Amino acid sequence: MSFEWPWQYNFPPFFTLQPNVDTRQKQLAAWCSLALSYCRHHKLYTLDVMEAQESPVFNNKKMERKLSIEAIQVVFEELRKKGEFSSVRMCRLGILDSLRVQHTSLYLFFPLLLSNLSGNLEWLDKNKSRCLVMWRRPEEWGKLIHQWVSKNGMVNSVFTLYELSNGDDTEGEEFHGLEDWMLLRSLQALQTDGKAEIIIMDDGKGVKFF
Repeated sequence: MSFEWPWQYNFPPFFTLQPNVDTRQKQLAAWCSLALSYCRHHKLYTLDVMEAQESPVFNNKKMERKLSIEAIQVVFEELRKKGEFSSVRMCRLGILDSLRVQHTSLYLFFPLLLSNLSGNLEWLDKNKSRCLVMWRRPEEWGKLIHQWVSKNGMVNSVFTLYELSNGDDTEGEEFHGLEDWMLLRSLQALQTDGKAEIIIMDDGKGVKFF
């Protein structure tokens, strides 16, 4: 199935960040949506900014328009901060203070809550030249994996990470081919929920499902 480009992709001004604040916000939202959709379609989990500029998602060769390196970094920063607004807004609304005063146990787990509000991107270096892209959150991947385990009656079974992401049994599943770093985060999310336990095996890491 070929990737469906949004209408903005064939609109020349889309490839230049606009100075008007409202227009720019809408433009960045459209770029974030396009970048995540493209990565999801092609199952991309790691991006290099320089290479990204030459990829079809940021380079419309037919129209001879490409997004600048600086603009791509702005888009990526927007993806990184997607969950940040929610946490800041919670603090401004006094939700954090309310948790501290009324629900001490929930307040203690606030860092875990914030982790679920994290954005869709993480930088791999200080120069912001390479990044990890999370078009699906670790918790969502974990849920898909556990659903597959339960559906196939494999609860209490032990798997190597390789078997889960590259084994014949998982071929055709959405999580087949999942990169190790995301697979591990997904299993850690399941472990936090008491649905899995990550174990050390002779040939690396494995996991047991509950």
